[in-house]
Amino acid sequence: MKLSEFELDVMQLLWKYEPCPVNQIHSLLSEHKKVAYTTVKTIIDRLEKKNAIERCGQQGRAIIYQSKVAQETLSKQASPGFIQRFFRGDSRHMIAHFIEEEELNEADIDYLQNLLKNKKSNK
Repeated sequence: MKLSEFELDVMQLLWKYEPCPVNQIHSLLSEHKKVAYTTVKTIIDRLEKKNAIERCGQQGRAIIYQSKVAQETLSKQASPGFIQRFFRGDSRHMIAHFIEEEELNEADIDYLQNLLKNKKSNK
């Protein structure tokens, strides 16, 4: 399933706040960028047609939506395109960028070290 960046933004909100109606998604999106309610509704309709989300109830006249696709599923599909687009296909640069730019605590560093250790032992 291929999703646009805007569709992924909506999915991120659904995963975090689901189940929720379109007006809640619109409000959350509007905190960061100017977007019309009708645009959000169009994206919701597209996601529903792609079977990424589904209707799960109703509050008055508002339809409530929830995701049908796990975040991990879309993350795996989005990763290659993301790495290509922002890091010219070089995952080392991406990993280095996040390690250098993010504030990591000891638990984060331990987690990353364990991931690398496991990756190395599986080779």
